[in-house]
Amino acid sequence: MTFSDGPCDDWPVSWTCDVSTYSQEATGMALSMATKVLWALSGRRYGTCSTTLRPCRPSCYQPWPQSHPLLFPWSEWGGSPSNWDASYWFSSECGQCSGGCSCGEVPTVLLPSLCNAVTQVKVNGVVLDPSAYRLDDNRLLVRTDGYRWPRCNNLRLADTEQGTWSVTAAYGLDVPSEAAGVVGELACQVLRARNGADCRLPMQLQSLIRQGVTITFPDINAAVEAGRTGVYLVDLWLAAVNPNRLQQRSRVYAVDRVPPRRAGS
Repeated sequence: MTFSDGPCDDWPVSWTCDVSTYSQEATGMALSMATKVLWALSGRRYGTCSTTLRPCRPSCYQPWPQSHPLLFPWSEWGGSPSNWDASYWFSSECGQCSGGCSCGEVPTVLLPSLCNAVTQVKVNGVVLDPSAYRLDDNRLLVRTDGYRWPRCNNLRLADTEQGTWSVTAAYGLDVPSEAAGVVGELACQVLRARNGADCRLPMQLQSLIRQGVTITFPDINAAVEAGRTGVYLVDLWLAAVNPNRLQQRSRVYAVDRVPPRRAGS
């Protein structure tokens, strides 16, 4: 879930030019610009962003309708469904429903979407040891220390207080290791262009004729529309990681599902 207005952090960089003569402000600007350009052109999916969730779980069961087929008639069990307390047979406590393939009850929380990692869990203001839980299928937070996830969450209080709990998760994909050199190449070209030096970024110049020699330059507008930069090394990497030039990864929205609660958003 990388945020739509840009990456949360600059990507790792391996500079392909000597930056010792540039100020920290200049290199920081070039790195930030290169990161945002590559993030957008690679499909807005690389780089992780962290968010804190405040789980508030629904009931673990849904009441059966009266028309539900049963092996035994209700009359043999003391009445009709309307005067039965379904929670007597199905625990309504959070985290007490057995998994589909589990032989016992597995306290599990379903995170709102696939995440990269769970970085912290707090219960009653105390950070749980990572050995107390695990992440399954990049979405199921399973408690493994023999305790249950809290049934309630006091959303009026900060997650540092009693009666609260929270999950901090990182969303998005890790930046590929080879991208560091690509970031450095593009950032170097941005630095040179900023200082008016020769660079490999295509400008608005279309062609140059000098002493009988004609030089044709790439059309920067065509490159941008095609999702490329005009820098060979950079575009080679982009062609590998985003060959179809997608603007972002596909998403599926469940319009009838209650959206997750994110703390402070």
